[in-house]
Amino acid sequence: MLKALAIAAVTALGLSGPAMAAGEGGHIEDVAFPHEGPFGAYDQFQLQRGLQVYTEVCSACHGLKYVAIRTLADEGGPGLPEDQVRAYAAELLPVFDDAIGEERPRTITDHFPATSGDGMGPDLSLMAKARAGFHGPFGTGLSQLVNGMGGPEYIHALLTSYTGEDQEQAGTLLHGNTAFPGGWISMAAPLSDGQVTYEDGTEATVDQMAMDIAAFLMWTAEPKMMDRKSVGLVAVLFLVLLSALLYVVNKRLWAPHKGKLPA
Repeated sequence: MLKALAIAAVTALGLSGPAMAAGEGGHIEDVAFPHEGPFGAYDQFQLQRGLQVYTEVCSACHGLKYVAIRTLADEGGPGLPEDQVRAYAAELLPVFDDAIGEERPRTITDHFPATSGDGMGPDLSLMAKARAGFHGPFGTGLSQLVNGMGGPEYIHALLTSYTGEDQEQAGTLLHGNTAFPGGWISMAAPLSDGQVTYEDGTEATVDQMAMDIAAFLMWTAEPKMMDRKSVGLVAVLFLVLLSALLYVVNKRLWAPHKGKLPA
């Protein structure tokens, strides 16, 4: 029974391969992000640059409604000073407070604003996570497992793969993008060289800004990634130590009795 199911699954995957490949967007390049791998960690300065790109470019059309503003000060994240986070929160769109029945300035205990309405894009809080598992043969996610390819690579590719060609379909202006499914996307190229001025002096090329915002959006989707990696490392070390102890116990207590049959 299991053998028949396995054969059917392999056959279905083989038959659906061409169709799935035809529906895929474009080529997603593997990019080396600092947070990838079992020992990787977020680059604090890259996250700060990504926050700047989001604030100055992306926030006009995209929200981050699942991200608490206070997390900008967390260790392992952008690591901004608390007073700077408070000032940043006050500059965001006000929030309607049900308790007082009117709008008030945002504080660090609030979340980033959400966006809605005509022309507004999807919320970016979970974008990197949502796109993490669909790169590899037939969307199986094997490239993510082997090469670390995932959501940040997709975001970087999307932002750097505009061809400059436009076409109109059903009254909608579409823009050529080799990383987007079908090769055409309704979002115009959001980045251009020198669009922002980084405080640390990093040159704001399209590729650099795409790297920074992709890493930042990965952090918004997985803010506790570093904690999970630390716990995982401790768990692996514990299992290795436990295995060694069990081996020693086995050798000392049970090895002399193995193979001996009762008289």
